[in-house]
Amino acid sequence: MHPTPSAAAQAAADPRWQAAADLLLQHWQRGAHCAGLPAACRPADRAEGYVVQRELVRRSGDSVAGWKIAATSTAGQQHIGVDGPLAGRLRASRLAGAGATVSLAGSRMGVAEAEFAFRFGQRLAPRAEPYRQDEVMAAVDTLHPAIELPDSRFEDFVHAGAPQLIADCACANWLVVGPAVMVPWRGIDLAAHAVRFDIDDRPVATGQGANVLGDPRIALTWIVNELSRYTEGVFVGDLVTTGTCVVPVPIAPGQRLRVDYGVLGSLSATLA
Repeated sequence: MHPTPSAAAQAAADPRWQAAADLLLQHWQRGAHCAGLPAACRPADRAEGYVVQRELVRRSGDSVAGWKIAATSTAGQQHIGVDGPLAGRLRASRLAGAGATVSLAGSRMGVAEAEFAFRFGQRLAPRAEPYRQDEVMAAVDTLHPAIELPDSRFEDFVHAGAPQLIADCACANWLVVGPAVMVPWRGIDLAAHAVRFDIDDRPVATGQGANVLGDPRIALTWIVNELSRYTEGVFVGDLVTTGTCVVPVPIAPGQRLRVDYGVLGSLSATLA
């Protein structure tokens, strides 16, 4: 059974998770890093990690713009030392539009990723029965190219473990989102669709949608069911980015990033 709203509120009121959220938020505000959460307030499993995550964003005063999936590719899982995907809230203040200049101040991970992002036009509330892929895709309104610049407040994020990484919003930081794809994308095989990543007009990485749990639509279905189990689900207007199609690309201030999705469009950003 899914937790009731009152049960979720009761869990969030636990002083341990409030302390964990406050500690992470303070590090984000200072651009600082920590070795890990103290044992007294360290989440032990996914459910506790999601409670801390919810409190972190709530206490920040920011609104939730949607969700990200971390570690949907083998490369992504190896990069942060986990054996499966994680979901993280996207903070509205950390979304940027095409052509934006994004600051890397305080960034420890120092990588960028090319992703498929989907915006929902229908609510998918928590339920006992898993959502099917056709139900999830029917609830999607638009598809967008995206560049994610993930980060973590943990000094050794590779060994922090899934519950702590979930608490820290699954390494969510900046997401640059392009305009909605205008071609009829639903008939395109997104798993086979190629993506190229350029830095300063030089190709540095290539990949395809199959690197994201075999297909971005499979990844999207996974996160909908993860959120159905652990959170309030997906809301109308939520943007969900489905993980990197390329091996995470090392980046540095002053560079210009560009991802090319062929007929689906392209997207650029500059790093400050």
